[in-house]
This record gives sequence, C-alpha cells and structure tokens, in this order.
Amino acid sequence: MLTLDHTMMRVEDLEASIEWYQTYLDYEEKSRWEADTFTNVFLGPEDVHDEGALLELTYNHDGRAYTMGDSWGHIAVRVEDVYDAYEELMDEGVEDYRDPDSCGGSYAFVTDPDGHEIEIVERDHGAKWSLDHTMLRVEDADEAIGWYTRKLDYEMFRRSEHDSFALYFLKPEGAADEAMSVELTYNYDGRSYEMGDAWGHVAVSTDDLHETWDELLTRGAEDYRDPESCDDRYAFTKDPDGHEIEIVTN
Repeated sequence: MLTLDHTMMRVEDLEASIEWYQTYLDYEEKSRWEADTFTNVFLGPEDVHDEGALLELTYNHDGRAYTMGDSWGHIAVRVEDVYDAYEELMDEGVEDYRDPDSCGGSYAFVTDPDGHEIEIVERDHGAKWSLDHTMLRVEDADEAIGWYTRKLDYEMFRRSEHDSFALYFLKPEGAADEAMSVELTYNYDGRSYEMGDAWGHVAVSTDDLHETWDELLTRGAEDYRDPESCDDRYAFTKDPDGHEIEIVTN
C-alpha cells in the first residue's frame, strides 16, 4: 500500500518557516537532513498517526527565490471547528487571508511565510493541524484519476461536482482515515497551469523501493529518476500533469 508519506515545499528562510509552523500549527521537528547545498526538515504534530503524513521543508543554501505557479493548490490541515481554529490563528497574529464566512462556513485558508496556501478543514479524526490532503490541479480529470488508480492503486473515496469545477479525493484502499489523501481539482474551462518551483513533490512510502519502481514502470509510469540515480534511497516519477511523485521506503 503506497500511503502518502509527505508533501515537500521549498522555502526561502528556513528558520522563519520552521518557527511559523511550530508557533501556529504546533508542529515539531521530526527529522532533518543536512547536505552540502540544501537542508530538508520534516515537521508534523506531536501525535501524528502512524499512517499520517509529514510536511517537508526544503531550503537551498544558494539563496534562490521561487515562483508559486498554479499547478499546485494547497495543503489542508484538520481541526474540529473551523471558526474556532481560524479565530485562534488570528488571535495569535496570522494574517487574515480567507475566513470561514468567505468560504461558505465549511473551511478557511491562511498562507505561510512563503505564500503556500493552507486550507483548514473540519474533520472528526486525526490530530489537530495534521495533514488531511494535498490539492493538485489537473488538465484532464479522467486521465489524472486513471493514473492514480492504475499506477498507485488509489481509489476515489469522495467527489464533489460544481458548476465550474470538480474535486476528486483519492488514497490507497484500506488506508486509515488519518492518512493524507490527494485532491485533484479539475476546472471545466480547459485552462492550463504553470508548475512553478515553490512546491516540490508528494511522496509515497513502500516496503521495497526496487520492487515498487519495477511495478510502476510495468504499469507505464514515467521513468524520471530511477533508484540508482538517487543512490538507491528513493526514486521519482511524474503524474500526467507533471507533478513529481517521490517513492521512499518506510
């Protein structure tokens, strides 16, 4: 089962980003990887579920800036009451972005220091502020849904059709409620999207990297960065819209 392991974002000030997530979402640092040219920091709630996903912040040491693009949408975090949670964030000094009233009363949005959008959703499961889903925009809904179901064995467990767009939520069959899902957003107007580089990838976890990689290639997944090119530590493929999918071992 290829459970979603983490979502990676690139940040321009690592310490400011860590402080923001620790201060406002009560995240703690779970692990860190220091390399010569970059640093990866993994964050999540103290009581994150065994199948829960983490947030990976990537900081490149060369001081580069990033473009947000619109192919990636947001991450979503869980709370019991969206109004209480949004008011709590406002009281603590988070910038007012999209309050619950402006979103029909069922969700809200804030942004982190780099402008990544964070949706606040009401759930009756999962630790407070834990990752509920990552939203990706797609240009062909049928093709994208087919890719995640065929390549990753994901199933659609929720869908929402509207006048101008549709939302499709997918994750592995049998995954815990607390596991993160992927939300595919399809706009009916046929628009195309820019990838940008402020978002990096979503990662799925497996017990056997090479076996999973071989199975993905058998199913027609793109051979983008194979395990050997990544020192046999991880690998990457891409979905039909170019979103990078990392494969990591449990």
